[in-house]
Amino acid sequence: MKRIIFILALVAAFAFESKAQKFALIDMEYILKNIPSYEMANEQLKQVSQRWEKEITTQAQKVESMYKEYQSNSVFLSDDQKKKKEEEIVAEDKKTQDLRRKYFGPEGELFKKRESLMKPIQDDIYNAVKQISETKGYQMVMDRASSANIIFASPRIDISNEVLAKLGYSK
Repeated sequence: MKRIIFILALVAAFAFESKAQKFALIDMEYILKNIPSYEMANEQLKQVSQRWEKEITTQAQKVESMYKEYQSNSVFLSDDQKKKKEEEIVAEDKKTQDLRRKYFGPEGELFKKRESLMKPIQDDIYNAVKQISETKGYQMVMDRASSANIIFASPRIDISNEVLAKLGYSK
């Protein structure tokens, strides 16, 4: 019984405390769509990614061609020649995998390029949100685009347009 009363008191205290806090929402997807430099950065990333993908595809086709040639000529090759050809094919395949890792791996060139292009934009958005939050007294600002837990939120607490205005992109 004491435990139930304690829990109810604790819940009531948290409920009372939460009413004193001010919350706001932003829609990061909406904000980013309205920033031209973000769209340009995305286009640059797309072009670079396509160029690298083409390079990898060319390399993979080279390996496939070597393998088909090996299969068709293997009956005419000695054991030493077969072994040498197999090693060449494996080396080229490894080169393809290394290239894929170099460009698209977790610490690859695409990741670094994305970070160099997107980080300044994200920093500007963060600083704008922080300034608005400090000015208006918000304790928490949540991103409705990335939170599947927000079922409904009043449009009055969405400060996305204020963030865009602060960044110089009035809507």
